[in-house]
Amino acid sequence: MRIDWEEGFEIGTTMGDGMVRIAANKEGLVSLANILLALAEESPGSHIHLDEDNSLEDGSCELVIERV
Repeated sequence: MRIDWEEGFEIGTTMGDGMVRIAANKEGLVSLANILLALAEESPGSHIHLDEDNSLEDGSCELVIERV
């Protein structure tokens, strides 16, 4: 799967109080939209893992997005 990341993207995630919060700048939101569009074209079961070692800001919780 090819993902187009916007230059200067910032994406962070937190989890608490029964919710997941995704906070991103404009470039981060466009990058997330690109991920969703790319994943929509994949087969069911395809997924992407994002964490602080892979694209998310330090201190972020892991985010898994899956095509069902």
